[in-house]
Amino acid sequence: MTQDTAARSRRRTGGRGARPRKRRVLRIVLLVVAVLILGTAGAGWWAYSHLNGNIDSVDLDKAIGDNRPPKVVAGAQNVLVLGSDSRAGANGDLDHGDVSGARSDTAMLVHIPEGRAKATAVSIPRDTLITRPECKGDNGKTVASAKRVMFNSVYSLGGPACVVKTVESMSGIRVDHFVEVDFAGFKGLVDALGGVTVTLDKPMSGAKGGLKLDAGEHRLNGTDSLKFVRTRYGYGDGSDLGRIGLQQQFMMAMLSEIKKQDALGNPARLYKLADAGTKSLTTDSDLASLTALSDFAQSMKGVDPDTMETVMLPVAYDKVDPNRVIVAEPQATQLWEALRNDQKIPAAAKDSPAKG
Repeated sequence: MTQDTAARSRRRTGGRGARPRKRRVLRIVLLVVAVLILGTAGAGWWAYSHLNGNIDSVDLDKAIGDNRPPKVVAGAQNVLVLGSDSRAGANGDLDHGDVSGARSDTAMLVHIPEGRAKATAVSIPRDTLITRPECKGDNGKTVASAKRVMFNSVYSLGGPACVVKTVESMSGIRVDHFVEVDFAGFKGLVDALGGVTVTLDKPMSGAKGGLKLDAGEHRLNGTDSLKFVRTRYGYGDGSDLGRIGLQQQFMMAMLSEIKKQDALGNPARLYKLADAGTKSLTTDSDLASLTALSDFAQSMKGVDPDTMETVMLPVAYDKVDPNRVIVAEPQATQLWEALRNDQKIPAAAKDSPAKG
């Protein structure tokens, strides 16, 4: 087993964070899928097999069983997108020490209505206190039900299938597909591009041994890019919200670099991008091939991420622990009901008492 494989197999740890932002993880997924769509047709059998072998998968039906919400609207699709930050094995030195596991950095339930011409993404704050249903962990052992546990702890304890079951239990919405992207995949993607240029409006101090940069323009290699997206205390107010802003800025810069270089028109570079991207990708078993990913992406070609409606799951500060939030009612119920029935989300369902 390689260090990278071992690191990915150990992605299991928790962490606090602020409200996820709009395009960060979904843009990574769309980038990887676009590369795969354009590259599959020209790939030889060896290349196709190699890239297929890079993709990890989870059999949701086997892991969760039959006790799942029914499909309410035929043709609609619900995709749970997770962003994780692997810090073990070969990646440990990039975060100042070998830390076993990973953080479940972002969770979004993306609802694509019938017709697939639009989408709504519901961000679930990772420090939300929820009731975790009984589920099976990655090792096949049963994880007991528990109340008032942090949402992101479900990932660290039980793995992606437990997260899917938890989201289904919270929402009453069946998750059709699951996609997880590891931030460690950034390193290979950036190096395949020859670097990415970012611009800072204030210095990055390098707090806690992190990246130190002056204000202005910088060309980052893969290693420094990974440090950049992980920076928290060395920039701005030191919050997770600030780090999320850096990650969003970096993704926009990387997409601009791909466009500028016409990377998708360069077969050699295209293969490097696809190889790096698939190494950081875990999906449900139904999407775990280049063909399946391409077909699914083609079916969603009418969805524009720039016009996608994004809302945060309505939450309120917990009265017992003000550092945590709880699901706000009746707003959350109204939100989930609208998505289940392919209806417009009421304005009241978008209100979150914990905002601001």
